[in-house]
Amino acid sequence: MRSLVNPSTAVSDTRPGKPERVAAADAESAPPPQLPGFEHFERHWDRENGWTVKILPGEYYVTGGDEAISTVLGSCISACVRDPQRRVGGMNHFMLPEDAAVGPNDWLNPGAGLATRYGSYAMESLINDLLKLGAARERLEIKVFGGGQILAAMTDVGGRNIQFVRNYLTIEGYRLTAEDLGGTQPRKVVYFPTSGRARLRKLRPVENRIISRHEQLYLESLGRQIAGGAVELFK
Repeated sequence: MRSLVNPSTAVSDTRPGKPERVAAADAESAPPPQLPGFEHFERHWDRENGWTVKILPGEYYVTGGDEAISTVLGSCISACVRDPQRRVGGMNHFMLPEDAAVGPNDWLNPGAGLATRYGSYAMESLINDLLKLGAARERLEIKVFGGGQILAAMTDVGGRNIQFVRNYLTIEGYRLTAEDLGGTQPRKVVYFPTSGRARLRKLRPVENRIISRHEQLYLESLGRQIAGGAVELFK
């Protein structure tokens, strides 16, 4: 698994600090306490990454402890956000619903586009929880991943997700410190909020098919939720 690439300099993110590989002897150490509202997330011990939380599409996780957050991305996007001074951070995992509007495509219009409201909800849920912990908007460091074109039978869902997250960060004035977006391969991402390190591994074609199927089902579930009135969540 390789380090993330800085979008402007295209050099490996090699910050000095304690390596993420954890000695097997540390496996008996107690996990850090979970923040209120995130106690339902299960954690497992990983010999390489230590205590690790896995998040799925539609989820996000925030921590101030020494633990990692992992996810697997195809067309979806994950934003990894932290305040280096407060040493709190988190990760989300989201996909924009398809635009079912009749007429001109307005999915990026903040006033009318459902997709934008959905993506903004995913970003603001994560960021607002960090602000409650004392993080400051001007100190936030953000890394983004995903947006692969892996749903071959559909329009470029990954490309729309990338367009959204870049547009959102620009409009809101947040600082993007690194990214790995696009392409045709899914990614496994592991993020360490207290240090800001991120590790990335591109997955094999057989894993691509599995992730494509899962994301297709998730996209269909978004459509059903919206048809059933879940749009109220994003107002």
